[in-house]
Amino acid sequence: MKKLYRIYLILLTMTLLLSLMTVSAFAVSDMWTVAQSIIVDVYSKIAGISTVLAGLMSAVAVIGAKLSNNQHKVDQAWDWLKRIWIAWAIINGIGAFIAYIAPLFNGLATLTP
Repeated sequence: MKKLYRIYLILLTMTLLLSLMTVSAFAVSDMWTVAQSIIVDVYSKIAGISTVLAGLMSAVAVIGAKLSNNQHKVDQAWDWLKRIWIAWAIINGIGAFIAYIAPLFNGLATLTP
């Protein structure tokens, strides 16, 4: 009887320790929702940085064009200004494209067993 009591006590202690050492993991959302939030967060940071840099580089190009006395350098500055704004429009156009097209694909990125 004493041996059975000891085995029972060991099993109960192991069950208690196992329950205390178990880590509960609660998923807030599925993989697609998390990926969507990461993409939106990263893109918003890229768009913000590109806007600030486009404004800064535009100011540098305009100042370079206005202060230069060489026509070739003035033309180069205006060409750079065009390239800066085209690149900015493309970067923000990608975000607009994703914002308007992504809702059309809702429900398509699901895995069904």
